[in-house]
Formats: sequence, C-alpha cells, structure tokens
Amino acid sequence: MRTATTITGISELTTNDEELGRLTGAALVFEEERITWVGPEREAPAADQRIDLGGRAVLPGWVDSHTHLVFAGDRTAEFTARMAGRPYTAGGIAGTVRATRAATDEELAANLRAHLAEAAAQGTTCVETKTGYGLTVEDELRAARLAATEADEVTYLGAHLVPPEREAEDYLDTVCGPMLDAVAPHVSWCDVFCERGAFDAGQSRRVLLAARERGLGLRVHGNQLEPGPGVELAVELGAASVDHCTHLTETDIDALAASETVATLLPACDLSTRQPLPPARKLLDAGATVALATNCNPGSSYTSSMAFCVTTAVLQLGMSVEEAVRAATRGGAAALGRDSGDGAVGVVRPGARADVQALDAPSAAWLAYRPGVPLTHRVWRAGRSLV
Repeated sequence: MRTATTITGISELTTNDEELGRLTGAALVFEEERITWVGPEREAPAADQRIDLGGRAVLPGWVDSHTHLVFAGDRTAEFTARMAGRPYTAGGIAGTVRATRAATDEELAANLRAHLAEAAAQGTTCVETKTGYGLTVEDELRAARLAATEADEVTYLGAHLVPPEREAEDYLDTVCGPMLDAVAPHVSWCDVFCERGAFDAGQSRRVLLAARERGLGLRVHGNQLEPGPGVELAVELGAASVDHCTHLTETDIDALAASETVATLLPACDLSTRQPLPPARKLLDAGATVALATNCNPGSSYTSSMAFCVTTAVLQLGMSVEEAVRAATRGGAAALGRDSGDGAVGVVRPGARADVQALDAPSAAWLAYRPGVPLTHRVWRAGRSLV
C-alpha cells in the first residue's frame, strides 16, 4: 500500500519548474519515490503523514554531476606544496592510481560509501562518479562495479592519464578495446581528460567515438589548464557536458550557447589549484546551460559540499543565488540527461523523483548570505528521509 507524505511550513519553495516557479507559503506531497502534488499550503491534500518545517526554505536536492569517488589514499602533501606556490599539473593523479590499485575492494567500497554519505548529509541526492584511478582492465572494471552499486550515474574514465608503465598509443588501444568492453555493462557514460599532460584532441576523439559505438553517453574534461580543444570536441560530438571550462575563448562560449552541451563549472577545483575562475557570467549571458559540481577527488578538489560551490558561484563567479542554485540542481541534472520526464531530478514538480532538501533558513539566499555555515535541516532522496 502506498503512503503519502505532505511537507508543509515551507517559507520559500524553489521548484526549477517553468510553470510552478518559486512559491511562498507552499506545500508538497510525495508518495513513495515520486512527488505527486505541489502548490499553496492551504490547498494541500490529505496524506498519511504531515511534516511541518516551521517556515524553512525547500529546494531540490543537489545534483553533483562530476565526482571521482572510487579512490584510496590522499594527496595532502601535494595540496600543501601547491598552497606554497608549486603549480598544479595532472601528474599527481599517478599517486592516487598507485594507492587505489593497492587497496582492497572492501576499502574502496567503504571509502566510496563514506563520501556519498557525507554528501547526502549536506543535501546531495543525486551523484555521478567516475572510474579512472585504476588504469588497468582489472582495476577499471573493479571501480565500475563498485560505483554501479552505490552511485546514480557511473562514468568510464580510463582515459584519465597514461599510466607510467605504458606508452600512449598502446594504452589507448586498451582503453578503446578490452577495457571499454569490460566496463561497458556497468557504466552509462565515457569521459576523457582532453588536456595538456593527458590526451590531445585526436586521442580524445578516438576514445569518445569508440565509446559512442558501444552506446555510452559522452562527457569531456576540457579547458582546465589552458585554452584547448575540449569544448570544440564536446560540442562537435554532442557530448552531454564539458567540465571545468576554466579557460574559454569567445568562440568556445558561443559554441556552448548554440549547443545542448552543458558547461559544468568546478569552482572548488579552481580555488584549490589556484587557477582562474571560469567565466560563468559570460556563459549565462550568452545563453549556455551551466551546471555546478564539486569534482570531489583527493587531489585537486577534496570537497563534497555543493553548498560551498553555490556560495563560491555567487560570491566570486558573478552568479545570482537563483542561477547558482539552478546550476547545482537542474543544471547538473541536464548534464546527466535526468532533467525531464518521469523521475527527473533537480526539479520539484509532480512526477519528479522526491529528492528535496530543507534549509535551516527562510530562503535559498542564505546559502551565500551565511557562507560556510551548515544550513542543511532535512534531506529526502526518492522519498526516503536521509537527514
């Protein structure tokens, strides 16, 4: 028998739905995993359970569309050196690869679950995570299997870096062949690090085309360390998202605005690596779809806090609170192809998955108004209370 829960006492409800908009004095109802009703509290239908939030703001759960959570070890020494002035390069990934290969399945699974729980406690209800710290067929398959048991979306990132024991073209033969064959049943997406120190445009294209032939959706790490071909390649191949977008030309911005490829910004990473911050304002003004994500990983962005990313976007990227919240919810959902239809995430409307969070604040503006203050009051994922 299905049970219904009514959430009342909502001071401000951010729905991200074009018809519903932002509501005050609102209520919502969910039955099992789906939202079934949204509207004024005075019109709320009867339900089996009623929860009064006492005048708190409600918004969709965060959708973190870019993380690297299947790993072992940490890179504190690298971070400390970077803060002392050493420039960031992609080479530190090799240290995490060594630690991840040496870890047991149980250790990797426990670490993954711990980080997902940490994110959920801060309002994150939908998470994408990647392979990419194994870089052998066996270790990439292990990462894909572990991730598939815990995360909402899993991405194959065998093309994260050329491992030191391999030559680039020989390794790409593995990435596009037996490694792809092994992980394909466990993942929905393929990503490639199209960047200086990783893979060039031709190599990246080869990986993405091989993945597309296997029916995987495409994603690209691009334009992080300098202007490069990542955005152009992502748009050309119809990738769902291109992530980082730190160094963009006007041509890149125009291409993103004219496409359906989401520009996923990772501001916590840029702060941690002391890179310039991405041109969020230019992207939004041009009409591009923008997402915010944590890029949670042990090297360049060791945070699971989407609220921190939202705060940074408002205070340092020139985004409004409404734009930043939308980017961290429906923008992330768009980057994962989950922003429409039955069971959509990043939106509060009938038929969407019941992923919502309540803030210990009267409006979403407090996320930036009170930076660094934990504001998570309650979290529901698919109708189940997490916090």
